[in-house]
Amino acid sequence: MTPSFPASDLVPRPLAWRDLAPDILRQRLVIEGVPAGPVDHAQIRAYLSALSREVDMVQLLEPVTHRSDLYGWAGWIHWETSGAHFYAWEQPRLFFSVDIYTCKAFDPDVAVAFTADFFAARTVVAKSF
Repeated sequence: MTPSFPASDLVPRPLAWRDLAPDILRQRLVIEGVPAGPVDHAQIRAYLSALSREVDMVQLLEPVTHRSDLYGWAGWIHWETSGAHFYAWEQPRLFFSVDIYTCKAFDPDVAVAFTADFFAARTVVAKSF
């Protein structure tokens, strides 16, 4: 049976952003940059483990990586207080993107500086929210 109203009416429109859990700390940081050279799985695993130490997070598992022939490398690490994802492209250009999400405060400047140094990145940008 087909509904007699548009499908768009089935999903409520998003409300303006507001903090639904002010009593739960959540910190996010996105770091993007241009590495000095292509990034491989060994570098991703080493970076994610070292990043854990740099921002004082407890690593629960070894980092996991995967390579897509279409999109390049991806990696993830699980921390006691959430985790981080890493993505690396070789085509159409050398590029990486890191998404950090935690329930424990950390210094974003430390994470950005460490990331830039680790990948000898010529250009790095970051956004906290």
